[in-house]
Amino acid sequence: MTPTEGESPASVPCSRCGELLAADAKFCEACGADNPFAPAAAVPSVPAAPSVPSGPTAPSVPAPATATPEPTVAPVPGGSVHDGTLLDDLTVAATDRARHPAPPTEAIQIADADLTLTPPVCAACSGTVAPDGYCEQCGTAAPRLRDHWRDQPAAWLAAVCDRGVRHTRNEDAMAVAAALVPGSLGALVVCDGVSMATDSDRASLAAARAARDALVEGLTARSDAALPGGRTGAQIARAGEFTQRLIAAGAAAQAQAAAAASAVAASANPPSCTFVAALIERSPGDAPGLAVVGWVGDSRAYWIPDDGPALQLSVDDSWAAEAMAQGVPRAEAETMPQAHAITRWLGLDAPDPVPRTAVQALDGPGWLLVCSDGLWNYASEASALADLVHTTIAARAGDGAPADDPAPLAEELVAWAIAQGGHDNITAALARHDPNAPTEVVPAPAPLYPLVDRSAPAAVPAPDDAAPSVDPAATLAEPAQVPPPAWGTLTPPDPGTV
Repeated sequence: MTPTEGESPASVPCSRCGELLAADAKFCEACGADNPFAPAAAVPSVPAAPSVPSGPTAPSVPAPATATPEPTVAPVPGGSVHDGTLLDDLTVAATDRARHPAPPTEAIQIADADLTLTPPVCAACSGTVAPDGYCEQCGTAAPRLRDHWRDQPAAWLAAVCDRGVRHTRNEDAMAVAAALVPGSLGALVVCDGVSMATDSDRASLAAARAARDALVEGLTARSDAALPGGRTGAQIARAGEFTQRLIAAGAAAQAQAAAAASAVAASANPPSCTFVAALIERSPGDAPGLAVVGWVGDSRAYWIPDDGPALQLSVDDSWAAEAMAQGVPRAEAETMPQAHAITRWLGLDAPDPVPRTAVQALDGPGWLLVCSDGLWNYASEASALADLVHTTIAARAGDGAPADDPAPLAEELVAWAIAQGGHDNITAALARHDPNAPTEVVPAPAPLYPLVDRSAPAAVPAPDDAAPSVDPAATLAEPAQVPPPAWGTLTPPDPGTV
């Protein structure tokens, strides 16, 4: 039906593709072209000014505004400024990243000691170690690297793992990674093999390294120039990203711990381990630093500031923690017969392997400590462990040693636990956070031991049952004093890069 004169047509052809569209459509849905026949938007009329009497006695009346005033510009949570529309912090952070993309950032370094090797030189007499693991000259058994080793991918982050005195093998494991700019970005993982389970040393090492790799895969440190300081939206977004990575790392660790069971004979107690991991980052500008931790079991994470009270960031999954939650004093709960029985773990029979997580803002300089119960058993409360760290640092400073070097500090914490009895395996991983640290790259220290060839495919570590037995009193009474083995002309490879 053709519209009569004076009527508006119900539909009109598109000026580009000829498709019929509603006369009042703003654009063609077929090709996207604007509709020139669409009615113009109505312009709101401005009320006329009221009439004002003339003459000397006429009151002074200001003329009304003839245009709509500009909207008030207001600050929005997250630090950004918008046109009055309130946006949540995550949206602000995403908008900031789109408008101001971060400059290129540095890669994260990984340096894993190859724990399957046997030192070729005897630590007792410098003789040659035979293929069977014993010195050809004095007959001393060569120490296994798994009994005591250190990984340090950057000058500001390091970890030490030790068998202790009472155990015949080291079921603790750790894995770390860090960018070379002090404090810029680091990852720490500690897994403690469950002693009552078979071959838990294999599960813990495989789980720790798999979790560390999952934490840092594709992750880069933010440049100090990436965002102005104080952007809380960016901090919230980063904390969310770190939390998701910790959950993924827990899943990777669980997969490896469960896979370790397939490599051993069926057992009522398959390989299993605890899990604690952390990501730490110094934030751009003047915003607080960030630490996000995740855990399953009773390995712990602590924040120990230079000034102020220390904090235990994780909450044990153990009978002792359950008792304390019911009001039992710590001293009593942690000395119960079942105090160290854990209620969650990783492994084939794990009831709930998903990590719980916590976020901590780092307002000043301090230490992030991730450790197994072989250390915190002797100083459980955060304040007691902080006193130990500060006292150790003060003693080192008195000897002229740098106060911010994590490797010797971790070694001394391990040695202190051994001096208390060394009843369990001991692991201490430390990261230094300092907002005022230099932003230039600091080279990583030379590795103590040959590094793992990271070009080889990852696999569950082989059992070390064939390794020679070691007398704890002869080789591990003072592990910090045992010199690193001399590796002859072997040249360790460069640290891997993810």
